[in-house]
Amino acid sequence: MRAPVCAALLVWVLTDAAARQFSEEEMAAVRQRIKSMFYHAYNSYLDNAFPYDELRPLTCDGQDTWGSFSLTLIDALDTLLVLGNRTEFQRVASILQDTVDFDIDVNASVFETNIRVVGGLLSAHLLAQRAGMELEPGWPCSGPLLRMAEDAARKLLPAFETPTGMPYGTVNLLRGVSPTETPVTCTAGVGTFILEFATLSRLTGDPTFENVARRALRTLWKTRSDIGLVGNHIDIVSTKWVAQDAGIGAGVDSYFEYLVKGAVMLQDEELLSMFQAYDRAIQNYTRFDDWYLWVQMHKGTVSMPIFQSLEAFWPGLQSLLGNLDSAVRTFQNYYSVWRQFGGLPEFYSIPQGYTVDKREGYPLRPELIESAMYLFRATGDHTYLQLGVDALESIEKIAKTPCGYASVKDLRDHQLDNRMESFFLAETIKYLYLLFDPTHFLHGGGTEGDGSWEEGGEAGECVLGAGGFIFNTEAHPLDPAALYCCGQHDQDRQELQDILLTLSQPGSQSKPPPKQTEGGSQSESIALKPGEKKTPPLLSCPVQPFSARLSILGQVFTDDT
Repeated sequence: MRAPVCAALLVWVLTDAAARQFSEEEMAAVRQRIKSMFYHAYNSYLDNAFPYDELRPLTCDGQDTWGSFSLTLIDALDTLLVLGNRTEFQRVASILQDTVDFDIDVNASVFETNIRVVGGLLSAHLLAQRAGMELEPGWPCSGPLLRMAEDAARKLLPAFETPTGMPYGTVNLLRGVSPTETPVTCTAGVGTFILEFATLSRLTGDPTFENVARRALRTLWKTRSDIGLVGNHIDIVSTKWVAQDAGIGAGVDSYFEYLVKGAVMLQDEELLSMFQAYDRAIQNYTRFDDWYLWVQMHKGTVSMPIFQSLEAFWPGLQSLLGNLDSAVRTFQNYYSVWRQFGGLPEFYSIPQGYTVDKREGYPLRPELIESAMYLFRATGDHTYLQLGVDALESIEKIAKTPCGYASVKDLRDHQLDNRMESFFLAETIKYLYLLFDPTHFLHGGGTEGDGSWEEGGEAGECVLGAGGFIFNTEAHPLDPAALYCCGQHDQDRQELQDILLTLSQPGSQSKPPPKQTEGGSQSESIALKPGEKKTPPLLSCPVQPFSARLSILGQVFTDDT
């Protein structure tokens, strides 16, 4: 195992030594190339595949894959705005409202429908004002794209009607869960709902979505092994682990991602503490020389010494928690694999330093580019921009066809597969573009007065678009500020307004705290007892040090404010 690791580090040293600084003009030129890549793929889909889910780029036609939703169009909608195309965003949003119907007799993946369809529609809804769309009164608490997202999510709810609250993997959108549906599903298929479902609940005022997502998370938490790990596939009825390989890759990845991002977005310490407990076990049992292997969940013994391309999200996630040293070293290993093949094979044998049989493909996944974006934001190191250029040139050279971009069937000889996954437009190109646009509004770029902030809520009392966007696992950005605009949080906003009003009045500092009344009603004293720690109230703005540690650029209020 040592030889490949040494080789990986040597490649990184050589790359780092040769890394150059990119000027603003060079970064702008790369952004234009990325835009050209997007429109070649996007126009090819419209011309050859719409209204099917995906483009087949070798035969220049389309196919339905995940449920017959015109999936690529939904997945690409917010990318249009990221690239600055408001006119096309408006046109596509109108087309989707007129053509997409979720009352269809189709078996759909609960996981994929949530992250791609529900997530894509929610993101587009929250970006509608920035895109110049006509808004309903009370936006973001109402709107046609929000209703579509709610409709799609309600079709998934029957999957959660289980004894444990953990969902089935597949649901028929018209008939619900089939009586013959298998109860075995992957870990990520249980734990990847809190971002979309909590957003839906906070915007619509219906707690059902957030409640079912939380119940599934808490049940899954209780199934971890004695050494703190979870496996890959679980029986959601009996809670028995069917596949007991523990790792951070396929089948598990977005579960850990949503614990961290859910903690950030919802200011939720329960989710953070869950992840921190998992992370301790992961670092203890699966990490070797800054690679993460697969181990037996009960014993911690190595079961698969391989790197999976889906694991490449991990350095980016680590950067959100401030674990930069570890994130950078792991990224170095993953980047060395990319440079070896011009892409990340689905499975890579760490001891052998080569691809795994029948897992040599690269379906144009975004995860390494995603981590490069986060790490560049955190460090400013232009080596991550070099990875972006490498990715752009590799994809152009290997995967481009007259009708779009094709998945790579085999990175050893660059054979192509007749498929362009919707995530290529939703994630890969979006993260690539954002890597080279450090002042983009999704990064919190812009200043007050240039249109970067937006008003929302029935009386315009909410500030949106101020930064801190959270990307779901399909790269659909969600604005945490929107979660505090709607009816469920009227009381929170009123409490905050009362506090600010009180503090602004002369002599407010001398008022004594309210005391307990005869009937037992009380306001908690602000005086601390010896040895007691301050517990801040749950307000609708992120003032707790907990959020300051996690947020990327989303801190509007600080403890010094």
